[in-house]
Amino acid sequence: MRALLIGFAFSTAFVLLLPAQATASANVVALSGGGSHTCALTEGRSILCWGLNADGQLGDGTNDSSSLPVDVAGLDEGVSGVSAGLTHTCAVTTTGIARCWGENGGRLGNGSEEASAVPVDVCADATCSSALNNVASIAAGGFHSCAVLNDGTVLCWGNDEDGQLGDGTTMDSLTPVVVSGLADVSAVSLGTSSSCALTNAGAVFCWGSNVEGQIGDDRACGMRCPLPQLVSGLESAVAQVSVGGLHACALTGLGAVLCWGFNFDGQVGDGTEDNIRIVPTQVFGLEGGVDAVSVGGRFRGHGCALLNSGTLRCWGDNDSGQVGDGSTDDRIAPVVVPELEGVVSIAAGDAHMCAITNGSDILCWGSNSAGQFGDGMTDDSLTPVLVVPGKTPASVIGDANCDGDITSIDAALILQFTAGILGDLPCNADANGDGNTDAIDAALVLQFTAGLLESL
Repeated sequence: MRALLIGFAFSTAFVLLLPAQATASANVVALSGGGSHTCALTEGRSILCWGLNADGQLGDGTNDSSSLPVDVAGLDEGVSGVSAGLTHTCAVTTTGIARCWGENGGRLGNGSEEASAVPVDVCADATCSSALNNVASIAAGGFHSCAVLNDGTVLCWGNDEDGQLGDGTTMDSLTPVVVSGLADVSAVSLGTSSSCALTNAGAVFCWGSNVEGQIGDDRACGMRCPLPQLVSGLESAVAQVSVGGLHACALTGLGAVLCWGFNFDGQVGDGTEDNIRIVPTQVFGLEGGVDAVSVGGRFRGHGCALLNSGTLRCWGDNDSGQVGDGSTDDRIAPVVVPELEGVVSIAAGDAHMCAITNGSDILCWGSNSAGQFGDGMTDDSLTPVLVVPGKTPASVIGDANCDGDITSIDAALILQFTAGILGDLPCNADANGDGNTDAIDAALVLQFTAGLLESL
């Protein structure tokens, strides 16, 4: 079974400064796409984030955006999962502690409304006398967050205007509240103002805003549903659920994908642009079986399905090229992402997509205006862009051109940069780690390529 990579589920993503060099192992095992930022879990159990950082969502202690990965601070005990929201991020430590950072207003769950540029503990209860623990997984949404505990219960915190906290009220909460009537939950996924949970029995329940049919219950609970509702036709045998800003999709155990909610851009994927689908509708053109699905978009929406052949098919809003087919035409049914094979996991952001291949390559496409690709650039792309083969950017010291290798070409680029011929170097050209990129770094790179130095 392929690894599952779920992005910010509506994602759900500019000052360019040199980030702190990424530490620990930089081989990525999971990605999560946010509004205009992306975060990665490495095999060393650390977290790297990149992109927009106006609210501290990168977690490095600053509000400086970065198109290269930076280390998230304060997670020395290791991390087992990460979820990027619209403007905040949450993680679960290997000891089961929930921590969040970025824009707050209640979505960090620490009893305050102040933003934090470093991880803070989510409170265990309203007294905030201890940290929320025994957490199995966590999800960051538009303006709220939720956690699944080891016993299968779900807690949520943050904005509750549409009942997205699921406790039967519409009262915001700065600390976690228990979602009513749910048990034996295996995963949650959050949108802008709605939430969905998947039980171990394969049933899907949703709650929160239902204005665009996000609850998938044939409008039985009205336009606002502050308590979990069983999604029509998804009472069992569901393997995964992914929530976008105003729509959601489920993957069945038989490899079919069904979507519901807002469909103005074809994000339901059924070949139409009918405004709303209030019950799950099967996505066209996914014959052969699907291993994973990930949907994004804060207001509009797109989605991608990972077929068991290792190829991708995407659909929906494509204004920024997030469908990945080389165009900006919205797609009302899935289209093949060309020349992309061997994919093992996918992650959707607000208007960008990322994937990891079986060779550990990271590729992203769509909107990159805030550096959410992590390739050192801020140029959008209508097709997948290789970030760095097998590694995140900035992880290879002396690799000036981001190709994953250190060669004489890197030395030449460094010399051109120091001479003012190049205005920028996208990756880590600082070979001696002194904070400057100069001719000394070029000389060290040449010595390394000639075998005179064992390492940089």
